[in-house]
Parts: sequence; structure tokens; C-alpha cells
Amino acid sequence: MTSTAIAEAPAPALTPEHRKALDWLKSGPKRLLIGGKWVDAQSGKTFATVNPSTEETLAMVAEADSADIDAAVVAARRAFESSTWSGISPHERTRLLLRIADAVERNAKELAVLETLDMGAPYATNLGRAMQVAEIFRYYAGWPTKLFGTTNPMDASRFQYMLREPMGVCALINAWNVPLVMAANKIAPALAFGNTAILKPAEQAPLTTLRLAELIEEVGIPPGVLNIVPGFGATAGAAMSAHMDIDKIAFTGSTAVGRMVLQASTGNLKKVSLELGGKSPNIIFPDADLDRALASAVDTFCKNSGQICSAGTRLFVHESLHDEATERVAQIAATYKVGSPFDADTKLGPLISQRQMERVLSYVDAGQSEGARLSLGGQRHGDVGYFVKPTVFSSVSNTMTIAREEIFGPVLSIIPFKDEDDAVFKGNDTEYGLAAAVWTRDASRAHRVARALKAGRVWINTYAEGDPVMSFGGYKQSGYGRELGAESIEAYTQTKSVLMRL
Repeated sequence: MTSTAIAEAPAPALTPEHRKALDWLKSGPKRLLIGGKWVDAQSGKTFATVNPSTEETLAMVAEADSADIDAAVVAARRAFESSTWSGISPHERTRLLLRIADAVERNAKELAVLETLDMGAPYATNLGRAMQVAEIFRYYAGWPTKLFGTTNPMDASRFQYMLREPMGVCALINAWNVPLVMAANKIAPALAFGNTAILKPAEQAPLTTLRLAELIEEVGIPPGVLNIVPGFGATAGAAMSAHMDIDKIAFTGSTAVGRMVLQASTGNLKKVSLELGGKSPNIIFPDADLDRALASAVDTFCKNSGQICSAGTRLFVHESLHDEATERVAQIAATYKVGSPFDADTKLGPLISQRQMERVLSYVDAGQSEGARLSLGGQRHGDVGYFVKPTVFSSVSNTMTIAREEIFGPVLSIIPFKDEDDAVFKGNDTEYGLAAAVWTRDASRAHRVARALKAGRVWINTYAEGDPVMSFGGYKQSGYGRELGAESIEAYTQTKSVLMRL
């Protein structure tokens, strides 16, 4: 079905922004952005992006492959070497980023509608994320004038200094679960630090990235500085990872694909940053504020229908609290409405695809077959759209499949622990290390456990709060390199030492 059919069955109340988004969808196939021009794929191929709530086609999107990647690299390299980009003052780069932030803010509601249609998270959530994107661009707008080099002490016959310079042409590959925010997380620092970029959004949800690129083009960024090449990982993504004229690649996605990206990058030893999977521990000690902790635990495993790499899907509770915590978590989660993401009271929209829904339900079967107790959910919701009910397993062993593997759906494993050492040991007993949380009123314990947990981001008495100043990235097989915060400077710049004999 075409995007016209979607326009005939919109959300119950059409806002002007919703109508604007639908008109954009109906305006024709979505194309590639290469060298400042919107073009068809050289092969002429397109693919459908589907509304996961209705299973209907939203739009046809040009499918980039290796020939299009080659063209994008040529455009990005030309732009990087051009004085219209490399020669502009840092103040002008700041002004461009601020104009992008303003454009995102003006169009936040339209972007939220598109994100909701394309990947299914509730509209209210996506509106907040659109505003978050504006904040990310504003944060990075402050950096171009603050990339300081250094001078180093030498004897009187020599002068030595260090420059911090852009990487060059950056390939950016994103996942589908939070596409608009992910696009900002990579585009903003890449441009702030003087690079040019080629971004491949995930084929499951490319629309907001394409619309964001239109807004960025409208503020007057030079042609070729930003190129958008939607396509599939096996073709476009592989071509980007192996391309000999790409200087840096930033990838967000599964650990398995991250390994392939890393292997492909070795041809020219391009710099690589990887933000990969997670199986994050959320630890509640007996002295915690149990009402807050359990409410947060439900919210974090249900957020985005569980499709968040840092979701706290392993809930560790002291063995004395196990039965009470299970009962209360199930009660809270049972009140979470599953349904249309445009309904104001919806908490869980659909999963991204039929394949993902079937994958999640297969883990429910695995949990039951391995002896975990299904305390809530475990079924598909309805027969149209890829909806899954909040699912809670209790009496889970840390060795079970549901406690070991990233499910990427609204499935929670409640795991008992005996004492602090046991909680830390079990929390760290995973190949992942993306995030973690600690709930306790004991400040000493909070910081002691936070230091002991092997994760790139740890929360105390909260979960999933973020800010552009707070870096994000993983330990172990959750990847390496950091996005956001001052640490992202290392991901998108390199240093040059200069010595002069006087």
C-alpha cells in the first residue's frame, strides 16, 4: 500500500504538523542526498519503509549501493578540501549549527509525527526527542571556538605546538530504534569539528534522517558537507566500512555487525567508534526507595517497547524482596497501555518489524523452556501491527538465555541476589557493558557499586537520564569510543605535533 493509504487513516485528530508530515510522505519517493543534490540511486532501486503500527507502506526510498557510496565519498572529499568548508571561521560553523538547532525546534512536531509513523514509539516520546536533537546541535555549536591546541616547553632553539584537526570524511551508520537522536549524535560533532559526513540511516526507519537533512540543507551548509545514503547494511554499509577514502566510521547497532564493520575497516586502518549492544543491570538494594525504583524499572524496560540498547532488562533485587518486587512490577506493567502511538495514554507502541516481533516472542519461549516464571505478558497484542505486551519473568538465573542475550523488546528478567558482592558479580557477569543503575539510600554503597560495575554509563537512584554533556559508550563488547560530551572530541578529531627549529 502507498503512502496515500496512510493519509486516509491517520491518527484520530490531525494537527497541522501531522498533515504536513503526511503531505511530505505523499510528495514522492525519497531520494539520496549527494553533493548537495537529491538524486535517485544509480541502480534505480528503491525499498519500502513500513509503518509498524499498521503494516502499511509509508514511502518508497532510494536504495544506495556501492556506486552511490563512491559518489558520496567523492562529494564529501571535495567538500572537505574546499575552502568553503575547511576555510570558514569557527564562529561561522557555530552559527550554522545554531541555525540547524532552530530549524529542528521549529519543525519538532512534524519530525515527531514522522518518527512515530516510521518506527512506532509514542508521539509524546518522539516530540521530546526532537527537542533533544535541537539541544544536541546547540551543545556542539559551542565547540568550534574551543578546540584548543597546546604549546609545549622546549629549549630556546625550538618551538613545538600541537594542533587538533578534523578526521576528514566520516561515515556514519545508525540503527533504527532512535533514528533522529542518533543522527544528531553523529552529525553534530562531525560538522562542529570540521569534518564532512556520509550518513546511512537504518533501512527500517530512514524518514526523519532524510527530513532532518532537508532542514540542514535549508540553513545553507555547503554542498557535500552532509550526504545521506539510505540503503542496506550488506551493500551500502559494507561499502562504507571498507571504502579506502573514508577516514573515520562511527557505527551504532548490534555487536555482531559491529565486528564486521571493524574487520572491514582495516583496509585503510580508518578510525572506528562503535556503540553496540547491552544487557544492563538495574540493581535495587533493600534500603532503596522501592516505590521509585520499581516504577522506574518498569518504565525503562517498556520505553521504546524495549528497543533501547541501554535498557535495564536485568532487574536485580535482593532475595528478600524478590516476591514483592515481582508482584509490584507486574502490577505496574499491567497498567501500561499497548496501542496506537498517537494515543496520549499509550505507553508501548509496536516493535519495528514482523521479524523483530517474532524474535522477541522466541525469547519468551526460551525463558519458559529454561524454567523462568512468566509473571506477566509474553504475547502479541492484536493482529495488526507488531505489538508485544509488557513481559515480566521472575525467578530468573543469570545463566538463562533471557538473562544473557540482548532481546530488544519489552521483556524484563528479575534476578535475585544475596548481598552487595553477589549483586556486583552478577551485574558484571555479561559480555556487555553499556549501562547500569544502582538504587540505595546509602551514599557510600552507591558510589562503591558504581565504581565496581563495568559499564560506560551508571545511574544512581535514577535510570536513563541524559544530557549532551554526558558521554555515552560501552565497556567490553558494548563497543568503544564515546558519543556526546567532551569525549566526542577524540572521536572526530586527531592531533598533529609541529616542531620548528628557531
